[in-house]
Amino acid sequence: MAVEQFFEALPLHYLQHGISKFGFGNVALAVFATSLLCILADYAWMLYMRSKMPPGPFPYPIVGNTFQLPDNKPWLYFEELSKKLNTPLITYWIGRNPTVWINDAWAANELLEKRAGIYCSRPRMLVFAELGSGQNNLVNLITTTPAQRERFRMLRKLTHQGVGIQQVKKYRSFQNDESKVVALDLLRTPEKYVEHFERYATSVVSIIGFGRRVASSEDPIITEVIALMHRAADLNVPGKKFPMLMETFPMLARVPTEYAPWKHGMGSKKKSHRGHDFFYSLASEANENPGHEDCYAKMLFREREKYGLKNQEISSLAGNLFGAGSDTSSSTLITAVLAMRAFPEALHAAWEELDRVVGPDRSPSFEDDANLPYIRAFVKEVFRWRSVAIIGGQPHAPVQDDYYKGYLIPQSTWVQGNVWAIHHNEREFPEPDRFNPNRFLKDHPDSRPFPGERGYMTFGWGRRVCSGQALAEQGTWLTVARLIWGFKIEPALDRNGKPIPVDIFDYTNGLNMRPNVFKVSIKPRSERIRQTIEREGEQALADLQPYEGETKSHRGLQAVYCHFQLFQNASINFTFSALSATFQGRGQTLDIKLGGSQLYKYVDPTDGRFDCPTNHRRNKQNIEMLRRAEVNLGALGEAVDQSCRSKTAKSQYDVVAYLLRSDRTVKRTPLWEKSDKKKKAAVSETSTE
Repeated sequence: MAVEQFFEALPLHYLQHGISKFGFGNVALAVFATSLLCILADYAWMLYMRSKMPPGPFPYPIVGNTFQLPDNKPWLYFEELSKKLNTPLITYWIGRNPTVWINDAWAANELLEKRAGIYCSRPRMLVFAELGSGQNNLVNLITTTPAQRERFRMLRKLTHQGVGIQQVKKYRSFQNDESKVVALDLLRTPEKYVEHFERYATSVVSIIGFGRRVASSEDPIITEVIALMHRAADLNVPGKKFPMLMETFPMLARVPTEYAPWKHGMGSKKKSHRGHDFFYSLASEANENPGHEDCYAKMLFREREKYGLKNQEISSLAGNLFGAGSDTSSSTLITAVLAMRAFPEALHAAWEELDRVVGPDRSPSFEDDANLPYIRAFVKEVFRWRSVAIIGGQPHAPVQDDYYKGYLIPQSTWVQGNVWAIHHNEREFPEPDRFNPNRFLKDHPDSRPFPGERGYMTFGWGRRVCSGQALAEQGTWLTVARLIWGFKIEPALDRNGKPIPVDIFDYTNGLNMRPNVFKVSIKPRSERIRQTIEREGEQALADLQPYEGETKSHRGLQAVYCHFQLFQNASINFTFSALSATFQGRGQTLDIKLGGSQLYKYVDPTDGRFDCPTNHRRNKQNIEMLRRAEVNLGALGEAVDQSCRSKTAKSQYDVVAYLLRSDRTVKRTPLWEKSDKKKKAAVSETSTE
């Protein structure tokens, strides 16, 4: 009926009249000719704009240069293209949209720093923003109107209250303690260095944001944050041909994923937005917990009414902390270890300086910074040698037409800084792939002029510079200094006793890149240093005790029961296979084989309402039991936790994290109702001690 009404509404009688009068062939020819003329006119416009803009490869109609771009490490391609055409700026067409790539430090400084007021906005980003974290996220926010600029300033101000230059100095105490714990972890299980760095970086941000540390690499915060960061980094790669075409043809985004090969690798819309619920749940829980009144989440809720913050904005601001200081910091530390392993000669001067200034009976502290110039240069070279944000983060966009050396850069054009090319230009950095801290020593022969005070452009430019820059620089300096002071970084040996080589180019392919896992030997430099690491590490754990805790929404599942009253023939969509969970029924215990369920998807984090979709063909027997049972989600949580530890499940969050935010025993009874469009669940909630 609906289909018939749809076709009746279309003016198909005009088409029928045209075909009967002129013939089908003539009508088809007219449609083809009109389409061809439109394509030619559009292509003529593209070629006209190309003649005004910086040089680049010749674009094709409709698709531009999209299919000329390699999927793997496209920044290398743009670097070579810049050298081939002998120009610092390259124009590359993704579909009908041009992107200007900056491959030179001085050009980047001129456009993105000196003209920051022009290049302060973002372009519309369908894949990166609208289908991901949202165009209203501070990181993606367009600032072409006064209202948008005012909103940007407000959100930026709130971000600086969390990780501004002066604010991060207040975090040095627990950041120092967490760094000492990393050294202790490396002493005990050096082969897990990646997990230790991820735990450290995530824990620092968690204390800042939510007032509680992350004590274990199995904490659901780590598993979810790292998964979200890696997924975003992998998606935001210019070489993803088919997803990027949606930037030119937004209507393609409306096609369901199962029928859209150009969406391959993007995941579902629900999955794309799951980070919102996750970070809002963390912030809401932190706000409800007593103590730690200075944590970032509580500040956001205090300022919520004043600034009119929406739930999504609170979620984004909290999540941006992790984007700025978690995955990026851990990736930088892994790169530092790779540099130490591949270029051991760079360590000798560092050891000499640390032994002279610090000694073996204490580890470096922030107060030693002024007396450790080589360590400072070493850390700067880590940032330069293999920058994490290899294309400078999200693209900039000019708020008006601009010109550079006679070339037009139209308003709203994507402008991207190629940090790899900038940091590997032999004019500023001779032998760029050689790790050489001497480049950053004043008056050293290896030093070269470079725009800006820092000598690198790892964290972006202008008003869009990474908000977590000060926190990352502060923590990276201390942890790298402590790592060099405490350990010998040597080749790991294979079963035949031969050194296992490392590949300094073996990095992931994403917006934030990190080395792929490599084997390395990490041992204390001396017995006295080993004793110091143990003593300071144990003391640091004691000093961090006030921040101990776990997410109540995960722990509280052990005391939570849900009662389901479902429609006939309904079933929950289970996603994991053959996972045992024990349910406490009415006077009996039911042992049911379930596939674990992504229950978090169906719980509104703002009010806890439970709305479970149905499926008429799966798990009918399980649902019949669930209809009669009060489900012990705690037992389910424990079973899933064990499954996650044994690597059966991908993430604890996939099943239980943040279903609830308290330790109370909560009974929820959905009352299923019919509406004109769909069935919904209204949940009544009662709490008992």
